[in-house]
Amino acid sequence: MRLRFFTEALAVKFNVRAGIGNKSLKGVFDLSESLQFSGLWAVILGGSSGFGFAAVGKLASHGMNIAVLYRETSAAEKSLKQQLIKIAEANSITILPYNTNALDQAGRESFIKDFAAIAPKHSVKLLLHSIARGNLKPLADKVSPTGGDLEGALLSADDIQLTSYAMSTSLLDWARLLLNAGLFNNDGRIIALTSEGAHKYWEGYAAVSIAKSSLESLAKYMAVEFSVHGLKTNVIQAGITETTSFKKIPGSEQLVELNTQRNPFGRMTKPEDVSGVIYLLCTDEAKWINGALIHVDGGEHCR
Repeated sequence: MRLRFFTEALAVKFNVRAGIGNKSLKGVFDLSESLQFSGLWAVILGGSSGFGFAAVGKLASHGMNIAVLYRETSAAEKSLKQQLIKIAEANSITILPYNTNALDQAGRESFIKDFAAIAPKHSVKLLLHSIARGNLKPLADKVSPTGGDLEGALLSADDIQLTSYAMSTSLLDWARLLLNAGLFNNDGRIIALTSEGAHKYWEGYAAVSIAKSSLESLAKYMAVEFSVHGLKTNVIQAGITETTSFKKIPGSEQLVELNTQRNPFGRMTKPEDVSGVIYLLCTDEAKWINGALIHVDGGEHCR
């Protein structure tokens, strides 16, 4: 099998306009048909860290090309670029990085125009929604020992709306975007990520909890109504994982300690545990899984 490198293409893609260049990569790569997902694409929203980044590595190892969307500073992106180059070269696949706002209509339109010139029709096997952007504010002021309120920033209705769009309903816009462009494979997958915090109280997590609860309901309806296009929509509830976004939750250290004790296997969930299931859901053997909420936590939810 001949190795194919995308370093030159990467340099082009890391161009102006939030990383979107003008050069098409059609015809550049001689993709091997021996790989499981050869010629197919994943679009990963929020792929620079955590579950999204782990999925990049896992899917690449099975021959899937990947468009990775993220928002990072120039300094953070430099390291990310180097990691993506290594993954692409090691697996002889194409990775297209887009440092753009996936929640902005203009950003989505720029992406789809650029991506549609590269990816063939009906080649997107997976849309993975792994955006972690939300407000972590309380609903009410805490009461001090003397009886007065402790002032602080409180969660507003606008905060809830912005968080819900970022972590829930933006999935619908992205699914429609790829569908209307004729990019989804006729046996495509849509996967979203939820958490235990959607079903129980975590301090400062109200806006995200509302968003994740909404996401679970949305996915259920998408599973039914998008099935006419051959799409299967599922939600993964990962166990508590020490990702960058998780560490921002108030009291996350206590959650780590408690859940390590609660987990039947005595350890935290790792991003690789979750990316393995993302891969499994993309296989032919998983084509009859639709509308499911899948616990990937080593049995943590049982206690």
